[in-house]
Amino acid sequence: MNRRSLLAAASAAPFAATSLAAQAQTADWPSQPVRMIVPFAAGGPTDIPARLIAEEMSRNLPNRIVVENRTGSGVVIGTDMVAKAPRDGLTVIYTTVGHAVARAMFDRLPFDPVADFTPVALVGQVPMIMLVNRDFPARNLQELIALVRANPGRFDYASSGNGGAVHLASELFLHMAGGPGTPLRMNHIAFRGSSAAMPDIMAGRIPMIIEVAAGALPQLQRGQLRGFAISTRERSSLAPDLPTFHESGVPGYEAYTWHMVMVPSGTPAPVVAQINAAVRRAVGVPAIATRLRELAMEVVQDSTPTSAAAFLQAEIAKWEPIIRAAGIRAE
Repeated sequence: MNRRSLLAAASAAPFAATSLAAQAQTADWPSQPVRMIVPFAAGGPTDIPARLIAEEMSRNLPNRIVVENRTGSGVVIGTDMVAKAPRDGLTVIYTTVGHAVARAMFDRLPFDPVADFTPVALVGQVPMIMLVNRDFPARNLQELIALVRANPGRFDYASSGNGGAVHLASELFLHMAGGPGTPLRMNHIAFRGSSAAMPDIMAGRIPMIIEVAAGALPQLQRGQLRGFAISTRERSSLAPDLPTFHESGVPGYEAYTWHMVMVPSGTPAPVVAQINAAVRRAVGVPAIATRLRELAMEVVQDSTPTSAAAFLQAEIAKWEPIIRAAGIRAE
């Protein structure tokens, strides 16, 4: 299902006939198009799912969801726009783990990631996979841990950028694998996106990256890199032969990037409920769920505003100590 067909289907959908639309209208749902702010570049791994979901949501609401990409200072520019938007349901944000770590990354923020937002729905989570160069002497995760522990500061790891999900997952691994107060020591080499790092990893100049599954799986399928572990709690159907970090000797390790829809705090509860219902219906459509799965997303079909808020708080509590311990700051 391509974007053009989604647009055509959404514009032709009989909004007034759906129960969601009728409920929204009784809740004084706005009559203007709703803006979905994506604080990431167009065509990227966050923008593509956002547009799929926005088009499907438009089928079940009285008006269209229009995606706008607002980048700058990480997620700050786009997020601040939503924080300061009227509380009328006309502006939502489609964001990621970057929202949860912003407070720890920046000395000052023009918004409060918790107080200024109401989580609406957790769309899904995308796991991470540790990839290593084919000639790296370690043959599994335990051997890698032993090699790094015996040679502190000798080896490098790559990331898609300072403070991104790949960087955070790597620092979490180093802290958890090394033990309390004694993290493993590797040198962080930041690139402008994971794809820019791959030639150096394949050439052996950098031995390791903990990559988002959507980018890691093609490398495994082509045999260009080796996979040591996946960051899910249990083995994933995305790569059923790949062990988890937990079973490979790093108990409790989990790391994901995730996608969430939020609105400015103070948005009327009936409107929040209607957006939540539209998100849940969108991710439940088989064609949308299949496409998201192809993007390596583990879809959450039963998210509520309450469960999404609890998830956000847990992510903030998880990542802020890691960021401070590693001294990660926004560039």
